[in-house]
Amino acid sequence: MNERDFRLNELVQGLRPMPEGVEWFDGLDSAEQSEVLLFLRHHCVQARAVAEDAEESIRRAGLRPTHTPAVLISQGRIDQQLGKIAGLTPLDERRKAFRLLIAVLTVADKRRRERFCSGGCGHWWHSLSAAG
Repeated sequence: MNERDFRLNELVQGLRPMPEGVEWFDGLDSAEQSEVLLFLRHHCVQARAVAEDAEESIRRAGLRPTHTPAVLISQGRIDQQLGKIAGLTPLDERRKAFRLLIAVLTVADKRRRERFCSGGCGHWWHSLSAAG
């Protein structure tokens, strides 16, 4: 676990406010932003995000359905669409992609936690609220 992973998981679990997360993301250089988006995309897939998560994730991210990341997540196979979202390059689109991928991971990980981890698990990030 590193500081980035810890920070992102705090955002996913609502232990840090999203404006703080966006400010942190904006402070990263382009390569670091790409790494963060790819990290989030990977973890969304690992958390078993499904197409049905799109609507709730768009709402949680505060995006309009016409924003590029929202349009992308609403079309096609979610694992492919998450990759396209993570690959967006204009800063404004990256910021939206960041918010959306955090929201997707929030929705998918909440479901995973309820289904598979409710009796306890070894995922370090599921212990953040107890540690903080």
